[in-house]
Amino acid sequence: MIGRLIAWRRTREVRENYAKIGGGSPLLRWTTLQGRGLVERLAGRGHDVVFAIAMRYWNPTTAEGLDELERAGAERILALTLYPHYSMATTGSSATELARVMKQRGTKLQVDRIDTWYDHPGYLDALALRTREGLAKFGPDARPTLLVSAHGLPKHFIDAGDPYCEHIRITMEGLLRRLPELPYVLGYQSRVGPVEWIRPSTDEVIQKLARDGVVVPISFVSDHVETLYEIDLLYGGQARAQGITNFRRMESLNDFPPFLDALASLVEPKLR
Repeated sequence: MIGRLIAWRRTREVRENYAKIGGGSPLLRWTTLQGRGLVERLAGRGHDVVFAIAMRYWNPTTAEGLDELERAGAERILALTLYPHYSMATTGSSATELARVMKQRGTKLQVDRIDTWYDHPGYLDALALRTREGLAKFGPDARPTLLVSAHGLPKHFIDAGDPYCEHIRITMEGLLRRLPELPYVLGYQSRVGPVEWIRPSTDEVIQKLARDGVVVPISFVSDHVETLYEIDLLYGGQARAQGITNFRRMESLNDFPPFLDALASLVEPKLR
């Protein structure tokens, strides 16, 4: 009942947010391009693969993704999460849904999974390249603060042993080793509902930024409402309101070739 109340109250707000970024999310388009780029790289290395997309709370659903793989004659499945950092609320939930749907359908295909890749060198290299592109837009003498922003999580998950915050820390440290030495802060965004969330929140740490700042959204690999609205418009407006005139976000990984190369190097050992 609480979940339904929260969803009902947020519907109008969320609809307005999507309207501000063009009326919809580009997430499916970017995920499709990522899948195509991954298949092309693996095919070039001699692997006969197809891909399908399974989204947890939107279309195409897990069942639709399985339909597509079965029509293509797939002989086994490799479930690749696009959440680099493991959480019971994200990858854990998606893996549970895949197992549930396969059992319901009687699908007998062998399933392997890649559940985390928060410390994969190729992923960290791609993040660093994107961040350097963002830093290059500042003046040669500027020392902007890196605002590393990750998706938030209710605190009770961490209290129950969820490794998400530890994975975020390792990614951030790996990224910082690849960059010039700059001041940095970590924040968690996208809090929803009345429960306690992990802190500090991104909007809190914006208050501590110096004159310039660049946002590095490390838990997102594609543009969607959390980058295009929440960071660019909402947090950007908050930053400008307190006098931060040079507030930028690094470009998302999307179909960035070094990122797709990293995904291919992550997947290929499983195919062997």
